[in-house]
Amino acid sequence: MTDRTEFAAVDAALAARGFTRMHFELDRIEMLLDLLGSPQRAYPSIHLTGTNGKTSTARMIDSLLRAFGLHTGRYTSPHLETVRERISLDGEPVSEERFVATYREVEPLAELVDQRSAEPLTYFDLTTALAFATFADAPVDVAVVEVGLGGAEDATNVIQAGVAVLTPIGLDHTEWLGDTIEDIALHKAGIIHSGATVICAAQEEEAARPILERCAEVGATVAREGAEFGVLGRVVAVGGQVLTIQGLGGVYDEIFIPLHGAHQAQNAAVALAAVEAFLGAGARRQLDIEAVREGFAATSSPGRLEKVRTAPTVLLDGAHNPHGMAATVTALQEEFAFSKLVGVLAVLGDKDAAGLLELLEPVLDSLVVTGNSSPRAMPVDELAELAREFFGPERVEVAEEMPDAIEAAIAEAESDVPGELSGVGVLITGSVVTVADARRLLKR
Repeated sequence: MTDRTEFAAVDAALAARGFTRMHFELDRIEMLLDLLGSPQRAYPSIHLTGTNGKTSTARMIDSLLRAFGLHTGRYTSPHLETVRERISLDGEPVSEERFVATYREVEPLAELVDQRSAEPLTYFDLTTALAFATFADAPVDVAVVEVGLGGAEDATNVIQAGVAVLTPIGLDHTEWLGDTIEDIALHKAGIIHSGATVICAAQEEEAARPILERCAEVGATVAREGAEFGVLGRVVAVGGQVLTIQGLGGVYDEIFIPLHGAHQAQNAAVALAAVEAFLGAGARRQLDIEAVREGFAATSSPGRLEKVRTAPTVLLDGAHNPHGMAATVTALQEEFAFSKLVGVLAVLGDKDAAGLLELLEPVLDSLVVTGNSSPRAMPVDELAELAREFFGPERVEVAEEMPDAIEAAIAEAESDVPGELSGVGVLITGSVVTVADARRLLKR
């Protein structure tokens, strides 16, 4: 077994590369993978991009593929508690022992690339290489790979996957990807390569145009939500929802997913179409319905309207842009019957905090504003001032630290509520970092 201190040392060495340092060029990752013997070519891949829903969709695809008996590797980001979550084998984060062993193999080659490059490998470059090497060593039958940011120049785009998945595209990361949805879609369409099958969620027209143009340019086949596949029906159920999905190979009914919201139903339809495309299902061949049901029922998505406590109910949701928060708010209104709901909000400084607050105001009785552990967190006093513009001073409380914010929100939720606390809730949201911080505290 690997000593915990050894894993901690590797974790620290990765962090020293700068967790948030970005440098969008494929030269360095390509050089490193060449030195490693191109591990990303050892298995087929399904590649995902989009603004929201990537990780949930990737987890559904992974679960479905395993239900069909395939060994899977899954690479997603960011992580909630440990970097090992980014690299999963058969649905489970890699062990500390395997993570350290793979890092030790890659480390000297990474140092060689650093010496030869004007810019050293980033944190994301290195975790990407670690993932691809881990999958080749396992070995896996298929890798499910989520982009880090954008698409065309993202480190993951070295895989040139046979199935490319585009979840809904909205405005986010505008400082890197451009100020319009069309610009952002152009970047994300870069994961579409020659001869690929493209599974595309419903998009705004200005996002759809560059995607379809890219498909035509490289000779890719596209299946679009609302045309070739989509959700035919959904019914709210205890602990999730039951769906009927039109897939590429026919209609799949009585599918239970233990996730909330119409956006997760949409993610499920996209995931099913991606797995159908990968397994060769289509007009004359439908996937086994029982395996599909089994795969969806086993899906989880931590930090996406995740219930971590009851009485009062405490929900964690990583929505960090208006597009994602709109989906969260709709799910809260449709699937939860809270008599009182208190929010805890901490956001990163480069996010549209005003857009988040505007969406949250109608569904929250009050709000506790706080900070999270990211060095990029918006200052608490700045967020509080903005919150008062939407909620009014009397509905906003300020807590500098997350533990105090959670305590204050629970106390406020429980106040003036006679009898049972079953209809009372706390929503902790605004960032994946916020969710990770809260999760660590609440799981103790």
